Amino acid sequence: MRLLLDSFWRAVAYCMLPRVIVLSLLPLALMVVLTAGLGYFYWEAAVAWTRGALDAWPLLAGFWAWIGRLFSGDVTAMLAPLVVVFAATPLIVVVSLLIVAGFMAPALTRLVGERRFPSLEQKKGASFFGSVARSLAVTILALVALVVSMPLWLIPPLVLILPPLIWGWLTYRVMSFDALAEHASPEERATLLRTHRLPLLCVGVLCGYLGAAPSIVWASGLLFAAAFFVLVPIAIWIYTLVFAFSALWFAHYCLDALAQLRAQRAVAAAASGAGGAPALEVAEANRAALSQWGSP
Repeated sequence: MRLLLDSFWRAVAYCMLPRVIVLSLLPLALMVVLTAGLGYFYWEAAVAWTRGALDAWPLLAGFWAWIGRLFSGDVTAMLAPLVVVFAATPLIVVVSLLIVAGFMAPALTRLVGERRFPSLEQKKGASFFGSVARSLAVTILALVALVVSMPLWLIPPLVLILPPLIWGWLTYRVMSFDALAEHASPEERATLLRTHRLPLLCVGVLCGYLGAAPSIVWASGLLFAAAFFVLVPIAIWIYTLVFAFSALWFAHYCLDALAQLRAQRAVAAAASGAGGAPALEVAEANRAALSQWGSP
């Protein structure tokens, strides 16, 4: 519990750092660049294609004619740009968030390591591609679990429990792995994830509930079209800030746990050298020997 609360308030404090705030604003800057570039090259063609598709839709031809008589104008010409904007915005947002998330978590873990654990040895226990492959695998498992559990969402209490629990498990598996990728060895990472499974899962579930806040703002932006261009950027910024907080919480917790694990092993090694190997070292030696022979 001490480690859980200590890492929580440290993550909150780190969210106030200028570097973290700048990182949280990167998706908005990237969105502006992508929007300007795509608009410069493809805006006119996209609007023309959308207008043609709206005009060619037989089921809506009578409706467009009726609306045109009411407002005395070309309805599809006015509607096509709005359709393009509403269709392109989610795609641009997702691409921006994925790009930023790809390097935000490692950058925040390095920030925590440099400021709080500068002497903690980096054993490079996982490669970048290995981390990406593992993230994709657990994401697929989480999506399958979501689809399979959908019938249970009809039961009122479960709809508030199952999705956050699944997303919490996904967050815990991905972010804890990324937080330890640079500093921990594969054996240390496996030990920590096994020992701290329940607290890390709790962190993931809490972060999953926090991640629902931007969705409310996003839904409000879609509901109130007049405020769309104000509420959606706010939702994106909040989502990125929540992501940064989650990454910082996992980084503080995991690196602190790793430092404690190494300190305990150093004390045990010193005691073993002073006279007799303690039970912890014997267990570790047996586990290492079994792993060499392919035992589970």
